[in-house]
This record gives sequence, structure tokens and C-alpha cells, in this order.
Amino acid sequence: MVDVTHCRLYYKRVEAGKQYPVLCRRLASLNEQFISNKDPSGGFDFVSGRKIEQKLVDYNLEAERFGGYAYEELSEVSPDHKFLAYTMYDKDNDSFRLSVRNLNSGALCSKPQADRVSNLAWAKDGQALLYVVTDQHKRPCRIYCSMIGSTEEDVLLLDEPAENVYVNIRHTKDFRFVTVNTFSTTFSKVFLINAADPLSGITLVWECEAQAHCIVEHHQGYLYLFTDAARGGQLVDHHYLLRCPVNASSGPRIWERVFDDDQDMVIEDVDFCNTHLTLIIRENCSFRLCSVPLPMPVRKDAVRLKELNPTFLPLPNHVSQIWPGPNYDFYSSTMRFTISSPVMPDAVVDYELSSGNWNIVQQQNLLYERTRILYGTTSSGGIANGSSNNLNSDFLNEIKSEDDNLWNCLSEFYACEQYDVSSYDGVMVPLTILYSRKNKNKNQNPGLLHGHGAYGELLDKRWRNDLKSLLDRGWVIAYADVRGGGGHGKAWHHNGRQQKKLNSIKDFVSCAKFLVENEFVQENKLAGWGYSAGGLLVAAAINSCPDLFRAAILKVPFLDATSTLLHPILPLTAADYEEFGYPGDIDDFHAIMKYCPYANIQKDVLYPAVLITSSFNTRFGVWEAAKWAARVREHAIYDPKHPVLLNLTTDIVEENRYLQCKESALETAFLIKMMES
Repeated sequence: MVDVTHCRLYYKRVEAGKQYPVLCRRLASLNEQFISNKDPSGGFDFVSGRKIEQKLVDYNLEAERFGGYAYEELSEVSPDHKFLAYTMYDKDNDSFRLSVRNLNSGALCSKPQADRVSNLAWAKDGQALLYVVTDQHKRPCRIYCSMIGSTEEDVLLLDEPAENVYVNIRHTKDFRFVTVNTFSTTFSKVFLINAADPLSGITLVWECEAQAHCIVEHHQGYLYLFTDAARGGQLVDHHYLLRCPVNASSGPRIWERVFDDDQDMVIEDVDFCNTHLTLIIRENCSFRLCSVPLPMPVRKDAVRLKELNPTFLPLPNHVSQIWPGPNYDFYSSTMRFTISSPVMPDAVVDYELSSGNWNIVQQQNLLYERTRILYGTTSSGGIANGSSNNLNSDFLNEIKSEDDNLWNCLSEFYACEQYDVSSYDGVMVPLTILYSRKNKNKNQNPGLLHGHGAYGELLDKRWRNDLKSLLDRGWVIAYADVRGGGGHGKAWHHNGRQQKKLNSIKDFVSCAKFLVENEFVQENKLAGWGYSAGGLLVAAAINSCPDLFRAAILKVPFLDATSTLLHPILPLTAADYEEFGYPGDIDDFHAIMKYCPYANIQKDVLYPAVLITSSFNTRFGVWEAAKWAARVREHAIYDPKHPVLLNLTTDIVEENRYLQCKESALETAFLIKMMES
């Protein structure tokens, strides 16, 4: 994060022997004094570092405040860099508590301090904080405004009484406005709050059908809306960008299209700074990143992106996802992105949009057993940098394969291949296969197939260090982008949800059969892996074809959809019912009964070995995993070589690095043991 006058670097680091990280900041001008040239793997010279580094939050101390846990959900530095607003999980109250810390003194502010906070946004140049509070059912419904340093009560700006309406807020990148999104099963609306005067009321700027994704930004007098709402009464398959003057005349706002439809270049995401608009583009299954100078010319008709001669920024091969960074400084032309690939550790990259230069500022380097250091000079000889190329360049978006070493790419050692697998109905399902070039033996390798297929979310195909152990043992790692997931348009998502949820499961089974039939994986040596809703996918696939899998790992899985959707003990959202169906509707009920893992366990059949991990701190009740394990043990044929293991914890594994390592080791040991037996 950066301000205009003094460039500050914010980062988290973990001290030796500590469980949780420390949030720190320092001036970029003192960076050379801070970086250690003696120990690149450590990256910090703590002798000099103590003089120039400011510790903002020690999450080990926060853990003492909150019953031994330090689970942070939200964190926002004020625009003037004087305060930090953040929410920590309070286990005793099962909610997130808001705290505001004075970054100059390090002390906690007396107010605001609120429970059940789901969202926050700074206003009035850091003098005011807006935050959203949930009701007892964890529905975000009320917006408050707190004046920092004031002793007056926080002001209620919005109270949404309807039980099916949810509220969300965010500030625009230039901090001129706070946007308020309200959405339900019947509508989606966007309101504006003037950040300079947050008590002046809210103004409706957009309204559309339910479940539409709507993000509003502001740039030099224009509002930009990035949405996938229906257009002209017709459903659309992808997002598009609209704009209109912020000071529109009275009457309905007229939103104009910015870009014309182009099926060859689908816009997946956008980000703004004062000088450029950056766009994450998808071409078939390939991701690209480009920028367009701002302000764009005002035209009556939409234009094709290609007509604006966008600058395409360098990327490695096999990119699976691009994540925009905080990009906190709206007036900087340097924008940060995280680049993910199945054969490359995540790379945090700064792109200087005005000059086209780029720089990898942080990335684990497995080849040289060291880590790139944020803005450091210890590995300056190896830090990738260069200039981007325009659209007329031959390679456009990719660095040539011989330059993959600039990205610490591991494709020299691990192959990444893409296939289209024909599902039961002829639909082609993308399948990504990863294996060691050294240890691949046709029809002799065990395999692990990942799947998710829910909420329109992209399947996580990032490089994972814990999978390296399996790859080096000859395992094939595969990722099935089944229907219901993201990355292939809204229709792809809708064709794998509610009454069409069986499509996701059959897609996963088709990919599993493809791996075995094409001899990527040895028969009876295939395992499945699913997290949360992905656990439902894998468990349902096991019910469908138990002899296809030798083992499976289900992490905090959603296994009893019928009971949970009918009688939710834990609060569910509208998105959950939109995804899995409304059991009050008879057609949805029958569809849920067909795919529900708990309701479809086969009797007198040999099931694969299964490791189920769950936690008492999860959206899906721990009892779902317990009752599914009990019924499989009761109904399936008993075989000690096919155990059904249940691993429960009271801890929040996601925020505990030691527990993450322990659980990862358990999963790896389980898979190896099952395949060897």
C-alpha cells in the first residue's frame, strides 16, 4: 500500500518459532538498509530492521485476546495511513469483532468496537469508518458510520429488515464513493454514498435481476459498472463494462456499453488506476492481462477492445488464474497482480503500465532454495523484469518458453497438459494433467483428481508444495473443471447447479474414466480430492462409481444436502439455495435427493478408502461428516484395506500454519499408504 507523499511498504512476516504473523510497514526509501545481503533465504536484517520497521499488529498477541485463535477476515488501512480497521474471529461469540488501531501510537481506539461485522470501508479521508453488521442469522443487514475520535454513538445509515436481502459495501479505488450493494432472490441494487459526506444519504445508481455480479468504480467524473446482469431482457454468459456520468441528470441513468462483445476475448475482471484500465482476458482456456490508457474517448457506440490497441503484459505459460492485488494507490501507474500456474509457485508481479516494465517482487524459488524478497536487491541478478509488448507482437501475452526460468517455472521438471474430455452428454470438460517428466510410466502411475464445480468459482490449480512429494513419487495430479464451476461463462455455472447438479458429478466421473482409460493413471490407483462443496462432488462420484476410485479425501465436505437445506442448523445464504436448490420446491427436492451423498450410499458394495477431515468451526456442520462416515461403514462391505477415517478438529486449520502442515502430511501419508496396500 502506498500514499502520495511517502511510499510505504506494508507486509506480513512470521518470526521464528511463532504461530502467527506480524503486520509491519516501513518506508521504501529505507529498503536498502533493511534487506539483508547475507541471508537471502531469511530476507531480513533484523539488527538494522528494528530501527526502520514499525510493527503494526502482532497476531500472536491478538490470539491471546481471542481465545488462542488469530483468524483475521478483513483488514483496511485508512487513506491517510493513520488507522487500521480489522476484524478478528471471536470463537466464544462465533462472530467477527471489529477493532480500529492507531498506527502512530499502536493503541486500540475506544470506538468503533462492534461484533458480527461482515464488511467495512473508509470514508472522509480516514476520518470516518463505515461497517456492516449481521443479524443473529449472520445476514448482513445494517450499515453504521463511526467518526474516528468522536465520543458520539455510531450513526445507523441503513437497516434492511427483509430477511432475504443482504448488504455489502466497498469503497471505490479513488475513495470518492462508498458503494452499497443490496441483493436478494429477486433483485440486485447498487447505491452510492459520498465518501466526503457519508451522512448525506444514499443514491440508487443501478438495479437489475437477482444473483447478478455488480461492481461500481469511479474515474474522473464517470461511473464504471462491471456486471453480468441480463441485457435487454436477455441473459448474458459473461461480464461486460458500462459507464455513465456520475452527475447524471434527473430521471433514469443511461448506462453506455464500453466494449463490444468479442467471443475471442472474454473479460473476466477489471481494475482501475488513475491512468489505466487493466483487464484480465480469457481466450478459450488461456488467461491474458492487458491495459488501456485512461481516460478513454467518449463514443456513442461500444468499441472492440482490439481497436484501442491495448498493451498486453507478459505472463508465463500455463497460467491458471490472475488475481488483482490491493493496488491501494489509485494515482500510481504501477499495478500488482498475483499470477498462478500448476507448474510455478505464485508470482507477485508489479506492472508499470506507463513504461511497460514489469518486475517479480515476490516468488518462491524452488530451484535455488530461496525466496524472492519484497522489493529486495539480494537476488537482483535473477529477478525477472522487462518490457511488455503491444498487440502486434508475435507472442503477445506469453514469455517464450526458453525464458520460463525468469518466472521460476518448473515446466522443465513437471509437464502440464490440457485435454477436453467428452462427458456423458457430449459436452467437452477441460481437464488439466500434471506429472513428473522423470517419473512418468505409462499405466503404472497412481493419480489424484481434484474437483469443485460450485458457485461459479474457479477450480484452484495453483502450484502446491505439498503435492511435490506425490509428483516426485510418480503420481499424476489432475484437475477437472466440471460444470457448476467458473472460468467458462455463466451458462457453464448454471448447467451444474440446482436441478442440473448431476452434470457436475457425471463430468467428474467422465474425467476419472479418461485418466484410467488413456493410461495416465493405473487402474485401481486413482484417488479423488474435494474441499467443501467439492467434497459433495467427490462423495457423489464415489456413490456413482465406487469401484473407479481407490481412495478419496473429503475436506470439510457438504455431505447431507437434503437435511441441511431443509433444516439449516447453521445459517445459509441465498447463494447456497441458488446453488443446490430449494427443497421446498418439489422438483428441486427430487433433484437434491438424486445427488445428495448421504442419501445415495450403496449397500453391500466395496467403497474406496476415505479420509474425511472436518472442523467444529466450519459453515457445514461437523455432524455431516460424522453421519456420512457412519453410514458408509454400516452399508459398505468391510475391508481393513479400505478404511473410512474421520479426522475432526476444534481448531481453524486455515489460519494455523502448523496445523496446515500437519493435515497436509496426514493426507499425503494416507494416499501413499492406500496405494501401496
